[in-house]
Amino acid sequence: MTRPVRSTQAGFTLVELLVVMAIIALMSVTAGLGIDNIVPKERLNTSVRQLSETLRGLRSDAISRSLTYYIQYDLDNERYRVLSPFALEGGIFREGEDDDDDRLTGGWQDLPDGVELESITISGRTWSNGTEIFARFDGRGTASDHQIVLSQPRYEVFYTIEVLALTGTFKFHKGEYYRDVPDEGDFR
Repeated sequence: MTRPVRSTQAGFTLVELLVVMAIIALMSVTAGLGIDNIVPKERLNTSVRQLSETLRGLRSDAISRSLTYYIQYDLDNERYRVLSPFALEGGIFREGEDDDDDRLTGGWQDLPDGVELESITISGRTWSNGTEIFARFDGRGTASDHQIVLSQPRYEVFYTIEVLALTGTFKFHKGEYYRDVPDEGDFR
């Protein structure tokens, strides 16, 4: 008795391999486009979170040490840093007496690509460029009244962090937000 011969060759044909590769390529392109649309928008959210955490830490350090801290904004280079009340050689930094290079500072925090410091408003004055823009947090918990507008120009998206002067706390606003400076008429 002869057994029928079956073809038992395993493998894929060239056409099957090409179809699978085309499907994988299509999925990669689709996923890549999706990530490109999601990640850049997340960069602005991450920048807002990081800056607000820096501000919270700054306020907390100022209160716990009962000293004045500053944050310096550099709009020209899209970055910021903390200026401590301490001198590099130890002790307290004395404004006007010590050289600014002798102050203990934090490193510059660069914003991610595509995210910009659109403007900084401190006590009613707005800057859209410059490197010498300072806001204060003191030991009582108060701060310079200021708003930081971060943007993502490619997507025309803006977000504002508002620092309230009396309490040093924060408010967050989608879009550009500027609080009117109070005048005498507001208190009648």
